[in-house]
Amino acid sequence: MKQINVEKMTCARIPTETGEFQLCHYRNDSDDKEHLALLIGEVDGQSDILVRVHSECFTGDVLGSMRCDCGPQLQRAIQLISQEGNGVIIYLRQEGRGIGLLDKLRAYNLQDEGFDTVEANLMLGHQPDSRDYTIASLILKDLGISSIRLLTNNPQKIDGLQRLGVRVTSRIPLQTGVNQENVAYLQTKVSRMDHMLDLKQLSLSKTKNGHVRQQQNTTQTFAQPRKRPFVTVTYAQSLDGSIAAKRGEPLAISGPESLKMTHQLRAEHDALLIGIGTVLADDPQLTVRLVDGQDPQPVILDSQLRFPLHAKLLKNPCRPWIATTENASRERQRSLETAGAQVIRLPASEYGLVSLPDLLTELWRLGIHSLMVEGGASVIGSFISRNLADRLVLTIAPILVGGLNAIGSETLSNGAGFPQLHYPHFQKLGDNVVISGDIIQDPLSLS
Repeated sequence: MKQINVEKMTCARIPTETGEFQLCHYRNDSDDKEHLALLIGEVDGQSDILVRVHSECFTGDVLGSMRCDCGPQLQRAIQLISQEGNGVIIYLRQEGRGIGLLDKLRAYNLQDEGFDTVEANLMLGHQPDSRDYTIASLILKDLGISSIRLLTNNPQKIDGLQRLGVRVTSRIPLQTGVNQENVAYLQTKVSRMDHMLDLKQLSLSKTKNGHVRQQQNTTQTFAQPRKRPFVTVTYAQSLDGSIAAKRGEPLAISGPESLKMTHQLRAEHDALLIGIGTVLADDPQLTVRLVDGQDPQPVILDSQLRFPLHAKLLKNPCRPWIATTENASRERQRSLETAGAQVIRLPASEYGLVSLPDLLTELWRLGIHSLMVEGGASVIGSFISRNLADRLVLTIAPILVGGLNAIGSETLSNGAGFPQLHYPHFQKLGDNVVISGDIIQDPLSLS
């Protein structure tokens, strides 16, 4: 990977209503963009400096668009740093979470058709968040800042900076208003991108022009980050709900268009999980072959270490993680690890299978923040019935099979009610119909 260098070109005094800042222009050898640092006070050689790393948003920062919370976040950050008397705002020129202004406007049009911000980015061939914080880390180093207190609601920004060597000693929440134009956008930030906002604590009221605004609220506004990945369950089925003709026999259901969509979803997630039954039946690769993107980390549920030593997954650059129990063979573990797999031993459930809550906790510890679950039937049913799935992406093909269903009556017999999709979206891809939405275990929670 090419080493990136930044160079401070010049700084100028910028007096504002909230205080007098220095605005510094940075040049780099990676792109031709003009990244900026807005400073107040002395920061060189200082620790625990209050910092906001802000990505450019022309529509919000300049035009005051109410579709997002970017402009208010920037203004609030300026106020807080001015009150502190010492701090930095790094302004990165990566519009629209890195997709550029043109595709950001195209994404807005898709959102007006009912798709959320994540789905719109994927439909345009982008990742949900394509931002990179390398230049921000280099600017902080150039400014001589040894550690920071970061103004953010985004845990991925914290992780990204820390991976680049920035010492983040604490997170400072950045509270802004909610209106009828951005409430769905903020809900997507929480449900699909793990932003640390507790929208239940926000009280909304209408202004004279009909917009909704946030009322003053002194109760807790930001939730603590959960310690498990965001889980998306995805599978394809026939009109009668079949995912296979018989258990253990693979059946191609998805059309080429929806299969490409599945590969886009894979590229969106940090890891991809399947059960050992799917490995034995299909011998899958679990790669991103049909779109540009990074292959997710394969994770296999295999309580007895039946994973075959000739599996295609052992030939992939990203070798599989195999989740098993303490009762599995140690000798088999050594053989699999010699072949390139990583075996993760976890507590067993009451049925002797890998404990899914313990697995999710361990994946989070290993740096997995988003997990895609593809199957098979028992795995899909377990995640949904145990309220461990956050989102469902279901492809329906116009055929009748009369075979194995992903969700059987026994799956939902725990008395917790019938799961429903919140904000469901419908999309036609070739001959297939794709239904997606957030999974709500208890529908009464929506009332």
